[in-house]
Amino acid sequence: MSILVFIEHAEGEIKKSSLEAVSYAAAMGEDVTAIAIGPVDESILKAAGKAGASKVLHAADEKLEKGLIQPYAKVIAQAMEKEGAKTLVLAKSSLGDPVAARIAAKLKAGFVSNVADLPDTSSGFSVKRSIYTGKAFANVEMTTETKIIGIKKNAVELKEDGGDASVEAFEPTLEDADFAVKITSQDKQTGEILLPEAEIVVSGGRGMKGPENWGMIEDLAKTLGAATGCSKPVSDIGWRPHHEHVGQTGVKVSPQLYVAIGISGAIQHLAGVNSSKYILVINKDEEAPFFSAADYGIVGDAFEVVPKLTEALKAAQN
Repeated sequence: MSILVFIEHAEGEIKKSSLEAVSYAAAMGEDVTAIAIGPVDESILKAAGKAGASKVLHAADEKLEKGLIQPYAKVIAQAMEKEGAKTLVLAKSSLGDPVAARIAAKLKAGFVSNVADLPDTSSGFSVKRSIYTGKAFANVEMTTETKIIGIKKNAVELKEDGGDASVEAFEPTLEDADFAVKITSQDKQTGEILLPEAEIVVSGGRGMKGPENWGMIEDLAKTLGAATGCSKPVSDIGWRPHHEHVGQTGVKVSPQLYVAIGISGAIQHLAGVNSSKYILVINKDEEAPFFSAADYGIVGDAFEVVPKLTEALKAAQN
């Protein structure tokens, strides 16, 4: 019996968070089949094998391109039936969560999201999930026959030591009623690296004093191969676009490294970044609350520290 993994793709590539979900499923010790939905090149899908999938089902119908929840849920449910899969693994995302919830209702499955570790099967089937915006964990016992697990980004190690997966065309049964909801427009975040997928994020706050000073944030981010973010007050006053707002009411991020420059560290901002593996804070106020949450801190003027840090990184790269 296999585990099915729903893999998302964007800009012609499988999302890293979905590959992490494949590695998670492979670590559970079962055969892993992935399901990809919508147009994407077959050569890209084969790469899911490196993360641990033996096979990828591809529902390539162009009508499935836009990520509608109802048909996606129906496709995945049919794929689970075809493969005899009683466990579905997927990355926690703005698409994955509602799709998983609909599948759970359809299949009477248990669904746990934001999972941060492999299941404990020593006495039943228990998963550990992150709660309270990363401040605590809860161990949840899953007792249903069919289980759906939503993986928190960067919670598990991505393995890339496998071979290519085979790709098999999958033609689900769909009806016009499945497409009753239509997406009339989409506004997507632009930029070389998008916040939700970024491994490194460099953010600035009001300590930057004005939008004209953001060049050094962008320079550091470019040097690190990072995405740029900002605090809520910065986006509210129009220094930076709202899609860069990181925090409880903005984008929640889980990068390997979060660099906070000139940000005091209000609780609302911390709630959006405390799942980061490492946090570096640069602030001239040694009493800034952010230092209490930081793994590394530099007390100093950002206008002196950041250019020197960027220069040192560029020199190291050369």
